[in-house]
Amino acid sequence: MVSKNRLSMIQLPIQLREMQDGSFSVLDSGPNSTTSVNIISKPPLDGVNLDSETDSSLNLISKPPPDGGITAWTQVCVAYLLVFNGFGYVSSFGIFQEYYTETLGRTASDVSWVGSVQLFLLFFVGTFSGRAMDAGFFRSLIISGCLMQLIGVFATSFATVYWQFFLAQGILQGIGNGFLFTPLVALVSSYFSPPKRTFPLGLASCGAPTGGVVFPLIARQLLPQIGLGWTTRVMGFVILFNVTLIFIFMRPRVVNRVKGPLIEWRAFKEPAYSLFAIGVFFALWGLYFAYYYVAVYGKSVLHVSSDSSLILLMVMNSVGVAGRLGPALLSDKYFGPYNTLIPSVFSVGVILFCWIRVESFDGMLAWGVFYGFWANSVQTLFPSALSSLTVDPTKLGVRVGMVFTIISIACLTGPPIAGALIQANQGSFLSAQLFGGATVLLGTAILVLGRIAKFTAGPV
Repeated sequence: MVSKNRLSMIQLPIQLREMQDGSFSVLDSGPNSTTSVNIISKPPLDGVNLDSETDSSLNLISKPPPDGGITAWTQVCVAYLLVFNGFGYVSSFGIFQEYYTETLGRTASDVSWVGSVQLFLLFFVGTFSGRAMDAGFFRSLIISGCLMQLIGVFATSFATVYWQFFLAQGILQGIGNGFLFTPLVALVSSYFSPPKRTFPLGLASCGAPTGGVVFPLIARQLLPQIGLGWTTRVMGFVILFNVTLIFIFMRPRVVNRVKGPLIEWRAFKEPAYSLFAIGVFFALWGLYFAYYYVAVYGKSVLHVSSDSSLILLMVMNSVGVAGRLGPALLSDKYFGPYNTLIPSVFSVGVILFCWIRVESFDGMLAWGVFYGFWANSVQTLFPSALSSLTVDPTKLGVRVGMVFTIISIACLTGPPIAGALIQANQGSFLSAQLFGGATVLLGTAILVLGRIAKFTAGPV
């Protein structure tokens, strides 16, 4: 309902009279003729920029999402490139984990802080980038984020000591990724309605496993030949090429400017939303450490070469394409993202426990196939399930960003905790594997409670 003191902001060629029930009457040409109408809040019209002082109680009626078309699928491709540059590079940190540990003389736990801070900032900055996106600054976020990514990767190529790697790869690239991740989820979500949203998001998220294969492959071929500096610069030029395409083809559908809080505390009064945030926190607390330590495990426990250790990382990432598309198709066609997410998280927890019994390189390859499939499924489904918990599109950015900020703490602390457990047990991975499996299964149980809380609202 539009309040009386906000009517001056709408230029209408009619006269209105406020009625006792809060509606407004339109005065016709006849002195005694009135037509009662209710003016209600609706999502913003495509391409309409509201004044920055306008709040979310005053929006215009929008068209429904197109659910396809050239522009919509082009934006999926844009999001794919954004994920490739961001998550693809992050999920390849196992390359740097092993290299930094050997060349810098730092412990595995110390080195993992570089990658975990990068991942932490990717999610933590989500609250701020989500609010800025809702306020109409989508393009500014994309441009700023891509530039920071490029500065970070090229600065990494010139780094020589630990604090320089931490600043360039951990801080700079982490903030750049954080500017991008929430907007890219909202970019795809704005073009597809919830029943048809998971597969496009899954397709866009395939940039992570693809990048997780391309970047280690670059390292495998070039690192022994030209060293870390130029190998990282080659990665930077790949990212620069993708950024050029992103700038050319990005087309945000909803460009609204709404005034609202940085944090919508009322969202946490919804049991389904709160339980989802807690459940995903525990799930991701244990999920990412395998990406950081699988190469280290191959070399220190299985005693294979560095080249073979990189193969383990590439296998985990390559099967991620199937892991992101298969469950996404099942989600859109049959079950919904939340219902599909729960068994995926459960599978990750079980497979982490199975890691304890892997004692050969061939067994590790088989384990990596299963883990890569289900871990990538979780990473695809949880943003889609999260966006399905928000009905109002003008609050999508801030509500997605709030959960990203919560799980950023899990991403920050999970790998270093695992590294500390490995170090405390003289290189044994058992405690870290137990930590990972237990936290993921606990996350599964909490997500089930959240789904029960949402049950009366129908499929999500």
